[in-house]
Amino acid sequence: MPSGVIDVAAGLVERDGLILITQRKEGSHLAGLWEFPGGKREPAETWQDCLVRELHEELAITVTVGELRYETVHHYPEKSVRLRFYAAVLISVQDGTTQEFTTTGREFQEFKAQWMARLTASEAAAPVPLPFG
Repeated sequence: MPSGVIDVAAGLVERDGLILITQRKEGSHLAGLWEFPGGKREPAETWQDCLVRELHEELAITVTVGELRYETVHHYPEKSVRLRFYAAVLISVQDGTTQEFTTTGREFQEFKAQWMARLTASEAAAPVPLPFG
């Protein structure tokens, strides 16, 4: 089992009762699977600041981060990942509007984003293949 743990903040970004998900890019760990957007926490960075930074860098969106909804650790042969899922509200996309995201998805720098119906916390615990995309 690996010695270090990678901290990852993920956002349960909600709009109109739907949650934003992204598809993992080809060549990455668990490529092609769908997940909640977020990323690795930098040293001395708060979990909330990490989530705001990652969503801005990867998806060009601004969010308000809310409460911690779920935490879990996954152990893989090559690494362990501690995931914290935070409620988040979409404030804007890069051009200042929330209208650019649609339920049919959109490509963002190598990421595909899609709105989907809400999941339970247990369903959100790990990347899962979804029947669209």
